[in-house]
Amino acid sequence: MRNGKMPTVTIEQAQTNFCKAIKAGLLKILSKMGISLLSSYCGAQIFEIYGLGKEIVDLAFSGSVSKIGGLTFDELARETLSFWVKAFSEDTAKRLENFGFIQFRPGGEYHANNPEMSKLLHKAVREKSESAFSIYQQHLASRPVNVLRDLLEFKSNRAPIPVGKVEPALSIVQRFCTGGMSLGAISRETHEAIAVAMNRLGGKSNSGEGGEDPIRWRPLTDVVDGYSPTLPHLKGLQNGDTATSAIKQVASGRFGVTPTFLANADQLEIKIAQGAKPGEGGQLPGKKVSAYIAKLRNSKPGVPLISPPPHHDIYSIEDLAQLIFDLHQVNPKAKVSVKLVAEAGIGTVASGVAKANADII
Repeated sequence: MRNGKMPTVTIEQAQTNFCKAIKAGLLKILSKMGISLLSSYCGAQIFEIYGLGKEIVDLAFSGSVSKIGGLTFDELARETLSFWVKAFSEDTAKRLENFGFIQFRPGGEYHANNPEMSKLLHKAVREKSESAFSIYQQHLASRPVNVLRDLLEFKSNRAPIPVGKVEPALSIVQRFCTGGMSLGAISRETHEAIAVAMNRLGGKSNSGEGGEDPIRWRPLTDVVDGYSPTLPHLKGLQNGDTATSAIKQVASGRFGVTPTFLANADQLEIKIAQGAKPGEGGQLPGKKVSAYIAKLRNSKPGVPLISPPPHHDIYSIEDLAQLIFDLHQVNPKAKVSVKLVAEAGIGTVASGVAKANADII
């Protein structure tokens, strides 16, 4: 403010702005969670704790699940104090320090998806170079501990099975399924390219929520030199290719879910939860809702689209069984799967889903 780079505000106005921003963030999360009262979160134990040690959990979050442990009160105090020292240091910093918690920043917190790794992978794919891909693998193997799975390793003294006794790769990949990523979350080009690739392999791509363009349901017959006017933004196409997603997802918002959408699936997936953010629903920011995506989702461009985790018509095993039955009526040849996440108490939920006659969990 002293330098004129920000408008001058009073302390009272700054406090009001802060409260307004916090309120907006809270309301957004409440809508994504599908639980609208703050009192409903008190003592509800609907969250699983990561990174806090037993002494903190026992005192402050008694009864909550914390499987891996973590910080003690002393460590938490030291971490908090280090932030305080940086915030109120006598040395005036020219700009606020970005620790890189959300996005990669040089000198900030390590991210697995960083520019160096991206460049190595792109080079290997672009040049189709085995040596370049080997360098990428070496960087991947030598990265610092970044996620929970980095703390695990295979422990086996069994002798390797002869390759001749192993199922061929072309057969194995037919059991592969991709994650449920919507067209709005990635891009039209990426979404369609993944579908074409998985269909060639005999595996299954997942539409994610948000519907699908009907032109993708028909095999291509107009390909010349790898180009098709039906899918003009893709290269290397062949006649007979299809960009349909074998698995079509039904989320709580029901965006893009129509009888024809369901009828053009090999498998139908009811999304109860998602691994990227267990307990939260999906959200597509308004700036990502283009005219094309709005058309597929039967919405309007620029409007944020939220699918809270609770389905508006599922409050019991019987309700889920009814939805599974209805989907079978629309598409008798498709198996119906129910997507859950591995969290505390999931066994009870999975048992209920099995009783609801889901084909796949």
